[in-house]
Amino acid sequence: MNEIERLVEVLTQLNEAYRSGEPVVSDAVYDEKVEALRALNPAHPYLGAVEPETFNGRGKVRHPTPMLSTEKAYKTEDLERFIRRVEKAAEEIGISTIRYEVMAKLDGLAGRDDGAVFATRGNGFEGYEVSSAFKKGVVAYGGRGRGLGEIVMSRSYFSAYLTDYFEHPRNMVVGIITSDVLNVHSKRALEAGAVCFMPYTELPTWSGSGPDVIENLDAIRQEVLGEVDYPVDGLVVQVVDEALRIHMGATSHHHRWQIAIKTKGESAITTVERVTWQVGRTGKVTPVMEVSPVKVSGATIRRVTAHNLERLRSERVGPGAQIEIIRSGEVIPKLERVLVPAHEVVIPTVCPVCEAPLSEEDKFLLCINPLCRAKAEQRIIHWFKTLGNADWFGKKTVQKLVERGVDTLEKLYTLTTIDFQGHGFGPVQSENLYNALGMSRTEPVEAWRFLAAFGVRSLGKSEARNLLAIYPLAELMEKTGDELLAADIRGFKAAKCTNIGTGLALVRETMRHMLEMGFVFIPSSSDQGTVAESADSLLLGKGVVFTGKMMRGSREAMQEMARRKGAVVQSSVSGKTDFLVCGASVGPKKIEKAQEKGVEVIDEDRFYALLEEG
Repeated sequence: MNEIERLVEVLTQLNEAYRSGEPVVSDAVYDEKVEALRALNPAHPYLGAVEPETFNGRGKVRHPTPMLSTEKAYKTEDLERFIRRVEKAAEEIGISTIRYEVMAKLDGLAGRDDGAVFATRGNGFEGYEVSSAFKKGVVAYGGRGRGLGEIVMSRSYFSAYLTDYFEHPRNMVVGIITSDVLNVHSKRALEAGAVCFMPYTELPTWSGSGPDVIENLDAIRQEVLGEVDYPVDGLVVQVVDEALRIHMGATSHHHRWQIAIKTKGESAITTVERVTWQVGRTGKVTPVMEVSPVKVSGATIRRVTAHNLERLRSERVGPGAQIEIIRSGEVIPKLERVLVPAHEVVIPTVCPVCEAPLSEEDKFLLCINPLCRAKAEQRIIHWFKTLGNADWFGKKTVQKLVERGVDTLEKLYTLTTIDFQGHGFGPVQSENLYNALGMSRTEPVEAWRFLAAFGVRSLGKSEARNLLAIYPLAELMEKTGDELLAADIRGFKAAKCTNIGTGLALVRETMRHMLEMGFVFIPSSSDQGTVAESADSLLLGKGVVFTGKMMRGSREAMQEMARRKGAVVQSSVSGKTDFLVCGASVGPKKIEKAQEKGVEVIDEDRFYALLEEG
């Protein structure tokens, strides 16, 4: 794999994480990698398409006109180049006066509302139908049918109530849209009217000439963004004249008459007072900088994420270091750069909680002590946060329980109201805690949430969704890393499969125990109607792979039909595949490979016949 291929693979993974509401890097880091790819290969197909999003279990709708992405400007020179391009196009059709409008670039979930259909952007041509968002409580700002916009959460509400639970408002917005059952935090935010679909036409705008935009950009930014109480990551500058827009047209990625001026957010300079180390549920020990209090975007910052061990060591981040910090998306403070390094950087050799020796792995320190109290605390906190259907088990409550020996889910779920009182909780709180345990078992929850809640390394919500679209939960929990790797699932490389297989083995008995307690799952789109439809189906239990361009319907629709008949839809041919359904333009080698494995190769007509037979 060459440098370009590796970069595209990384970008694809980062985009998938971002679109699913679980970003692993900041926008700035992602944009840097995009520009690195552009420098290596300006014509690469990844740069010419809208970054796709996938919402499993949601129907697709085609947009009447493409919902494209936006070209980005990182420097004043980029903006000036855009203005010159517009002036040249205007001259070509005889327009002498050019007006621009400037508005906030929202950092939410893009969508289109025509009054009857509400759909996400998807791949720009097809989106996912999510009208259920309004039934959940998402506010249609200005009413329904206002066209293009974004689902966003009030920044002030998020800062006041949710920064301890979520890293960015967009993560929570994606969860609200994709989940069939809302967690308590989402319910409260919706009840408070803090989540809305904001049409672009309702945003405050500034208008003027091209030279005015360039000359007064900072003042325009303050004027436009000062009126917006939603997460933003820059400005959008666009041509007003419709005839000029039509003349300039669009690429497959963006409109040529529009550009986004990306901003990193407000920054400040402060001094590191000390570095503390936190232990996560998987034993990863990460540094957090405690800094001299400083105001950034209206908030007083005292703690800053220090990223990882390698950066701490290489850039000498320690007490006395002078650093520049930034609020990415104006929410979470992060280290931007080191201005004056520290004289000394002390890296711990033992766990800050259990004092067991630390090992170094993949740029991080790792506590390998299975009995570490901090790991137990984080596992239980992660469990309730991911399930999202029961409250009361906050950080202090969990710490108190773990200190008293309640350090596993098995032990926790045996506790009664009297037991909680015995651990030092008051009568009312003890009753609430006991009821919350019952609620977590009886309130329906998606199976992927249940799976992701065990905190298996490399098995987050997105991976859980993808795997459960292929395997039933009971089958998946028995898989090894080698079996997952052999299945050749897109996005599941060797390291990820190894981590998941190892992690599943460690929690398998706990998973069985929890399942025996009767947790209630929401039927997934692949489960609904299966009992009624698949009892006599010829596809029941059969492994089915779809390949090629389908002519009688979309591949996703055909996969859904197969699932409803009890089939196991797979991403690639393996020894467990029974049918390879071929559309147009399928290579002979793929067919030969399937036949060598004893897979029956069929066309679309035969597939539809199988749906009807039985």
